[in-house]
Amino acid sequence: MTLDPQKKKYILIGSIAIGILVIVAIILLLVKANSSNNEDDLGTGELVYWGLWEPSSVMQPLIDEYESMHSGITILYSQQTYTNYESRLYTRLQQSSTSTEPAPDIFRIHNTWVPKYYEYLYPLPTSIMSASTYASTFYPTAVSDFTAKDGNIYAMPLEIDGLVVYYNKQILAKAGVTEIPTEWDSFVELAQKLTTKTSAGKITQSGLAIGTSSNVSNSADILSFLMLQQGISIIDDARTTVTLNTTKVKSVVDTYTSFAIGKDAIWDSSLGSDLNMFYQGKLAMMIAPSWTAFDILQSAPTIEFGMAKLPQLAANETPIYYSTYWGEAVSKNCSNPKAAWDFINFLAQKEQQQQLFSNAAKIRAFGEPYSLVELNSSLKDNTYLSAIGDSASLMKSWPMGDESFVKATINEMITSIVEDETDTQVALKAAEEEINTQLAKTNN
Repeated sequence: MTLDPQKKKYILIGSIAIGILVIVAIILLLVKANSSNNEDDLGTGELVYWGLWEPSSVMQPLIDEYESMHSGITILYSQQTYTNYESRLYTRLQQSSTSTEPAPDIFRIHNTWVPKYYEYLYPLPTSIMSASTYASTFYPTAVSDFTAKDGNIYAMPLEIDGLVVYYNKQILAKAGVTEIPTEWDSFVELAQKLTTKTSAGKITQSGLAIGTSSNVSNSADILSFLMLQQGISIIDDARTTVTLNTTKVKSVVDTYTSFAIGKDAIWDSSLGSDLNMFYQGKLAMMIAPSWTAFDILQSAPTIEFGMAKLPQLAANETPIYYSTYWGEAVSKNCSNPKAAWDFINFLAQKEQQQQLFSNAAKIRAFGEPYSLVELNSSLKDNTYLSAIGDSASLMKSWPMGDESFVKATINEMITSIVEDETDTQVALKAAEEEINTQLAKTNN
C-alpha cells in the first residue's frame, strides 16, 4: 500500500521531531553527568578560609554561590586581624606539617612571602589553571612573585596594589602646581619647593615624607623601589642571599637618607608620622599603597587629596613601579586541595571579582583593585585607583620571604644612618649579614 504524500510528510516531520527530542535528551543527560562528575571530582568536606581585609558581608554571598554549585563543599570563612597575622599563620602551617594541629585550608599571603612559605603550600594544579593561562590572566608581577624557585605557582591574586604618590591638592594649588611630575628629579625639586621652615630651620611643612624610617610608614618599600629603579638585583636566584654592601646600593641609600639630613632636608625624624602630618595639612606628598586612602578619608575627611604614579628616573626607558598586594594560597596539608583551588579560581573570575568589588564598595570608598588584566580599564576609570591601573602592568617587587624581619632590619639600618650617624657602608654590611643569617633559616 502506498502512503499518501501528505501522510508521508507528517511522518517525516514527526520522526525528525522525535529525533531532535532524543538528541536534546542525550545532551542534557551528558551535561548532567558531566556536572555530576565535576562535583564528584571535587569530593566533599569543609574548607577553612582565613580572610584578612574583607568581612563576611563581602565574602559570604560569593561563598554561598559557590556552595550552591558544589553541594558537597562547605567554606568556613573568618576574617583575621592583621596584628600578628603572619606569625600566627606561619606557626599553624609549621605545626600542621608535623602534628594534628589544625591550620586553615585557604589563606592570604603577601606577594613577598613565597620563599618562606612555599614548602607548606599546595601548588596550583594545572588542571585548575595552566602557567600560560595564569601569565595571560594576571599581571607580570604576580607571575614573578607567586612562582617559587621550583617553578610551581603557589598563590592566586584577587587584587593588585602598589605604591603611589598621595598629594594634598590644597597645598599644590597654593603653589600653583596642578599635577605631580612624572620624572624623579622634577619630583624632588617640587618636594623641595613645597617645604617650608622657620628661621631656625625647623620644618613646618614638608614637601615629601622620605629619608627616615621611624616616621615614614613604607620606608623599606620606598627604598626597595629606588633600588629596583637602579636595576639592582637585591636577592639571588636561590632567594637566600641579599647583596646590599655594594657601591650602587650605597649610592641609593645615601640618596634616600639625604632627604632627612643637613640644612637642605625636607623631612626629619623629629616630625610626626607621615600619615599624621598629612592629616594635619602639613605634608604635601607621601608614598603609600592604595588602601591608605581609607585612613585619610576616615581620619581627615576635609583634606582634598589625589593619587599619582610613582615618578621615574629619566634614564630608564621602561618605567618601574612597586607592587605590594596579597594572594590566596592553599595549605599543603589541606584535605581537599583541588576543591580549595577550584574555589580560589572561582573567586578570581571576572564576574566574582566585580561582585567582590561591588560588595566592598558598599562599606568603604572602593573595593580591592582588580587583579585581572582584562579589568584594568575599570581601575583607570576609578577616582582612587587610576594610578594603580596605570602602574599595574609594570609593577615589580622582590622575594623577601621573611618580609617582617627584612623590613625591620632595613628600617633599623636607615635609623642608624640618619639618627646615629653610622657610616652607610658599615650599616649596609651589618644589615646584609643579619638578613642573610635569617633567610638561611626561613627561605627554602
